[in-house]
Amino acid sequence: MTRAPELQTVEGRIAEMRRRGVPPAFWAPPLRRDPLLMVADKLIAPGARVLAWCSPDGRVRPPINYTRELVLVDREVVADDEDVVSFVFAHPQGAVLRAWRPGAHLDVVLPSGRMRQYSLCGDPDDPFHYRIAVRRIADGSGSLELHGSVHPGARVEIRGPRNAFPLTLAGDDRTGAARRIRFVAGGIGITPILGMMRAADLAGVDWSMVYTGRHRGALPFLDEIACYGDRVRIRTDDESGLPDGEDLVPQLDSNLAVYVCGPPPLLDVVAARVARAPGVELHCERFSPPPIRDGQPFTVQLGRGGRTLDVPADRSVLAVVAEADPSVPYSCRQGFCTTCKVRVLSGAVEHRDTVLNDAQRSQGDMLICVSRAEPGARLVLDMNTGAAAADRTPLPYRWTVLLRYRARLARAAPKRMRLGGVRRVP
Repeated sequence: MTRAPELQTVEGRIAEMRRRGVPPAFWAPPLRRDPLLMVADKLIAPGARVLAWCSPDGRVRPPINYTRELVLVDREVVADDEDVVSFVFAHPQGAVLRAWRPGAHLDVVLPSGRMRQYSLCGDPDDPFHYRIAVRRIADGSGSLELHGSVHPGARVEIRGPRNAFPLTLAGDDRTGAARRIRFVAGGIGITPILGMMRAADLAGVDWSMVYTGRHRGALPFLDEIACYGDRVRIRTDDESGLPDGEDLVPQLDSNLAVYVCGPPPLLDVVAARVARAPGVELHCERFSPPPIRDGQPFTVQLGRGGRTLDVPADRSVLAVVAEADPSVPYSCRQGFCTTCKVRVLSGAVEHRDTVLNDAQRSQGDMLICVSRAEPGARLVLDMNTGAAAADRTPLPYRWTVLLRYRARLARAAPKRMRLGGVRRVP
């Protein structure tokens, strides 16, 4: 029989949570000295010991599901060239799904175990369905798998929604003027823009859009956007040639916000155009890794004593490592989903993400899709026990209960009450 582990002290659990990068709100001083929580901890501890004896490895592991399993209820070709297919998911029991706002995306876990991200392009006011659209790409493993093996009735694991491309409809606080919005979509880049157009139209915002692609047959959802009339301009390369900045964003003024999604050349043209007008807001989402700027070559080693790889100045660590080990997990390749997070055993990291906090960076976490080594450094990566896997290890059950109990007390307490503090106002 597996021996149950010793119950850790409050201080020990707080130290562990700090090491794992848990936000301070969960281990702040009130948790240490709140007498109610201390008593609750003592009452729950005996039950936790009994559960630990029953656990195969002596640890209490309550079932924590980080994904939801949805069922595919509809699949439809939405482009004339038949390369773009929309997928509509729903809860197997018809339950309400988590709400989302225009610009949000889903993490879709494919049957092979790969995880890919796709923008939501359905109606945000529909509480029962998620819709995504995927273009089939010849060398795209995720798109080929979705097109080839996911059919109505299939169960798919979904994470999210999350939003790294939010739409803001508020006016300029300084002038009080209503803001004008220009949407620019290139091909499959229409997917996050669809919900934004709908929201802007319902809000009565002054907006317009240019929708561009190689030819009309490659543009999805043409029938769906026809209802917006002359607010939307369809522009194709075979009829008008490659677009320039003035063609995509004709008017520039300080009250303009531009939202663009599409291939990198389209984003570069729009960015160059907007750069000439400092007062214009630019919001963009790309479907490919961002270009590496000011990169320096360095080397990475896959584990202590493992294979050493050269990372050129214009390539990411992920791209180089994926060639040597195709099973390495990744998703966004832009530094915000943390799927490719690994632990650095040695070497100085030049962090280029905006997601990891100071605690995670100090313990050696790194996103290999965007971050690099500092000039002259050599990184040794722990590819077998990544930080992402460690972060999914749940806290003991009794501490999960305590944290929920503390949050409930904080919500119920008067505004001036400080739980566990010196001053209490009845």
